[in-house]
Amino acid sequence: MTPITDWTFYAVAVPAVLLLGVSKSGFGAGFGSLAVPLMALSVTVPQAAAILMPVLLVMDLLGIAAFRKDFDRAMLKHMLPWGLVGIVVGTLSFKLLQAKWVAGIVGVFTLLFLAQRLLFPPRRDQGPPPRWAGALLTATSGFTSFVAHAGGPPINAYVIPLNLSPMVFTGTMAYFFFVINLAKWGPYAWLGLLDWRNLATSLVLLPLAPLGVWAGVRIARRINQTLFYRFIYIGMLLTGLKLVWDGLA
Repeated sequence: MTPITDWTFYAVAVPAVLLLGVSKSGFGAGFGSLAVPLMALSVTVPQAAAILMPVLLVMDLLGIAAFRKDFDRAMLKHMLPWGLVGIVVGTLSFKLLQAKWVAGIVGVFTLLFLAQRLLFPPRRDQGPPPRWAGALLTATSGFTSFVAHAGGPPINAYVIPLNLSPMVFTGTMAYFFFVINLAKWGPYAWLGLLDWRNLATSLVLLPLAPLGVWAGVRIARRINQTLFYRFIYIGMLLTGLKLVWDGLA
């Protein structure tokens, strides 16, 4: 069980895992979607996704422990079934779709959502997004999370307009992605993505998981709500541009 030894892989994998950890804390949410595209500079997208699976599980557990009392139970009951539907679609279509197509589509919709939020900011008397939009975006999040661990932008498009506090936003996302990422293990094994070399490489990267989450949690607990969402928008902008670039490459 020998891990990857190429130093160029770790040159992109280490910052990718740290970004993922920070995004798991809620601070800079959206940056985590850059992890697979960064690692794809050295390995294939499916291999990058497989290597990150154990790392994601540890990060999700750390996130739940940090925000175990801060989440919206009703929202989770609405979102989780649709997220699992997205995983089923991703499993059935995984070998039919090129990951770069999915990346490009997610990137375009991320940038469109961001443009809509900045050019047409929501009014104070504007109600929450309709439940059908939440169902569609959540299913899309489950699908893109399965294909490239890029579930952040679609779910952010639904949750951000709800204007949750940073703590509740982060806690709800932590529980949502814990269930989503846990549900991906069976399909990933069925598709043959979990091999011993990838798991050994995951173990090498695993110590970075608590470091990234710890740094993000400390910031998330202290940051102003307006500044918090500005960082999310920056993360979504960079993610959207990178995913579009990957789609066109």
